[in-house]
Amino acid sequence: MKQSLQLKMGQSLTMTPQLQQAIRLLQLSTLDLQNEIQEALDSNPMLEIAEESIKANTGDSAETQVNSQTEKPNTSDSDISNSAELERDNKPEHEQTDSEWSQDIPEELPVDTSWDDVYQPTSSAPSQANDDNLFETQRGSSESLQDHLMWQLNLTTFSDKDHSIALTIIDDIQPSGMLSSGITDLLTGLQESLDDVEEDEVYAVLHRLQQFDPPGVASQDLSECILIQLNQLAQQIQSSHGADSVIPGLDTAKQIAKDYLALLGTRDYKTIMRKLRIKEPELKQAISLIQSINPRPGDDIGSSDTQYVVPDVFVSKHEGHWLVELNPDIAPKIRINDQYANLVKRADSSSDNTYLKDNLQEAKWFLKSLQSRNETLLKVSTAIVEKQRGFLDFGEEAMKPLVLHDIADIVEMHESTISRVTTNKYMHTPKGIFELKYFFSSHVNTDSGGECSSTAIRAIIKKLIAAENIAKPLSDSKITTLLADQGIKVARRTIAKYRESMSIPPSNERKQLV
Repeated sequence: MKQSLQLKMGQSLTMTPQLQQAIRLLQLSTLDLQNEIQEALDSNPMLEIAEESIKANTGDSAETQVNSQTEKPNTSDSDISNSAELERDNKPEHEQTDSEWSQDIPEELPVDTSWDDVYQPTSSAPSQANDDNLFETQRGSSESLQDHLMWQLNLTTFSDKDHSIALTIIDDIQPSGMLSSGITDLLTGLQESLDDVEEDEVYAVLHRLQQFDPPGVASQDLSECILIQLNQLAQQIQSSHGADSVIPGLDTAKQIAKDYLALLGTRDYKTIMRKLRIKEPELKQAISLIQSINPRPGDDIGSSDTQYVVPDVFVSKHEGHWLVELNPDIAPKIRINDQYANLVKRADSSSDNTYLKDNLQEAKWFLKSLQSRNETLLKVSTAIVEKQRGFLDFGEEAMKPLVLHDIADIVEMHESTISRVTTNKYMHTPKGIFELKYFFSSHVNTDSGGECSSTAIRAIIKKLIAAENIAKPLSDSKITTLLADQGIKVARRTIAKYRESMSIPPSNERKQLV
């Protein structure tokens, strides 16, 4: 063994900080991008928010037209490059002066800190120093079901022993409103902390809690949940219309909820009518009452906060052309601060001047990365609209098969780049707001030699089921036959998979009385 020196030649790919930043910005969602821009504004004195008069002409509002009248999508490179040129022409004057600063600054500047030291990942937790944000966060939290029940418990008179039993029962209630444990398990847990607790006492407290809001809360099973709500419905009708008021089908609905709920779940109406010795009109009245009952009463309390989606791209039709434009309001418009930039001196190597040079170069990198992100998002969105004009004109049934490779070939980028661009990005269309990945789907061959998108097949299945005879719903095999008549070859198991993905129950569960 001895030491020696050897020369080797090889090639390797090194990602510069600029490239790493551009890739990171490309895959950020709208909210994350806003946080990233705000963090850059806070850490780099060379960056500032542009004035209203300047940001009106920024490149984010660049538009691209897609001709919807041509037979084939126009996917030439010239159309895409024209949109990029339009963005460059619309740049603010302060961005066009970057070349003047570049004459005084070398292309590569030494940076004292690494890029990750400058741009730390943002945290979703509220800052303790920001009391306003903390107040907004606390105020925005919704009331839980347990909080709602505890509020009513504190307004109800209970003995100390019954109050402890009630607390145990409330803690055992699931978010759906049902009990997660049986009475025996609750009794066993109570006997460890309380003396002389009887099963009858637990039932007595439970029945009182079952009168709380929402109706049907603290039920042991679905049957009891329905019965409680039916009884409360009868009490409300009698209190408002008199004690002699009768609800048609109420007694039958109670019998079904008590003894024949499983038969109702399988739509075995003939067996229910035979066992209860009733006719079809009475059964329809009872089923109508049961369907008006909420099987998950707890869902009405403590529901999750509404999540809003901000579209990254707007698509609209003007004079027969589809217009694609970026949302100019998804992020604040930023620029380089002219006053600080003018303080940079070319031949000065002092620490202050080096600090200004480094921050100016990083600011220019950041602005270039933002511009690259917007140009790429616009190119990809335009290519998607060109491919899916049929969907925009006619709906889901006209959706064409599309994969990442198709768009990558059009915009001359790698598939991984297309995947980053289409993740957590949304497009606002006349048909609604969709994630960009929604427009990508696999295909199924047709008898004519063409291809049909899986999204279009789902739309056709949904349309067939919506128009079916509710007394004799279409089976998966029948849907397969109907699609085959249209030249679309799909296996029965594939139909079942598509139907389940749309949360459509099987034919036996869709059957209804006429």
